[in-house]
Amino acid sequence: MSKFTRSFVFVLVALAFVIAACGGQATEVPATEAPATEAPTEAATEEATEAPVVEEDPMAMYAPDAVDGDIITAGSSTVFPLSERMAELFQDEGFVGSVTVDSIGSGAGFERFCVAGESDVANASRAIKEEEVASCQSIGREPIEFRVGTDALAVVVSAENDFLTDLTLEQLGQIFSGAVTTWDQVDPSYPAEAIQVYSPGADSGTFDYFVEEVMEDFGGEEALLGLAGAQFSEDDNVLVQGVEGSPYAIGYFGYAYYVENSGALKALFVDGVEPTQDAVDAGEYPLARPLFIYSDATIMAEKPQVAAFIYFYLTNVNDNIVDVGYFPAPAADLDSAMAAWEEAVAK
Repeated sequence: MSKFTRSFVFVLVALAFVIAACGGQATEVPATEAPATEAPTEAATEEATEAPVVEEDPMAMYAPDAVDGDIITAGSSTVFPLSERMAELFQDEGFVGSVTVDSIGSGAGFERFCVAGESDVANASRAIKEEEVASCQSIGREPIEFRVGTDALAVVVSAENDFLTDLTLEQLGQIFSGAVTTWDQVDPSYPAEAIQVYSPGADSGTFDYFVEEVMEDFGGEEALLGLAGAQFSEDDNVLVQGVEGSPYAIGYFGYAYYVENSGALKALFVDGVEPTQDAVDAGEYPLARPLFIYSDATIMAEKPQVAAFIYFYLTNVNDNIVDVGYFPAPAADLDSAMAAWEEAVAK
């Protein structure tokens, strides 16, 4: 064997040992199975690609912060505190426009709404009359009635009056017609002092209601307006001041004004019934009456802020009316008012 051959064989043997040595140190890495993945179904794919359904609030367009502009209301001094409260809350909830609430009496309120056409909402402590409806129609307005509450008409005397707690409807008719002029003529046990009468004026729905309920057998409106020495005002605060100023004075107005001034005034029982929530709800108090606001579908369409205000009024009035000093309307009447609103905005 040649030297070259021996060298080549040696190299081959050495290389074989190296390969064997490396093979002995090798470790086998066990194969791991990849987790099986399930192919998405067609339904799952559609569900993943569909956008979530967002239901829109159909009343969102009537939210206080969704409308602006001006709202003009006018009418009953009795409804005034309630409408004023609702206007303030409407603005507190985001309405940036202006709300005007004028206290001018129910009759004057209907005149501004139905004759002049200057207001958007008429506040009233009585139902609208047929001739007022005709006036509205003559200027293209169809008045829509919304019942918003109940008032117990308060017959009041000064807190200093220590002899009077109760009168009958008949005695009230005698006093406010002038059939009796001194307190001892009402009852011999009462002082022989002249009766001082305070009453809302003829433009007031409160006046109309009192005449209808009390004065029918005592000369009606003419007798009351012709009563010597009687003081009349469309401003109930003037009547409050007049009555509280004398122990021999007597007057009447919306219950809210009595509540506001109960420290200086005393509300009389009428026919033995005190003006309370229970008595009104039971239909026992004889001088309870409905309270209304009126508007028109065309106004509500042209001025969405008016529609929004009335919707806000109807949905929030029961949370505030007792605090203002009145009583909630029957649930059925409030439901009817909301149905009338829905019909109006759908036109």
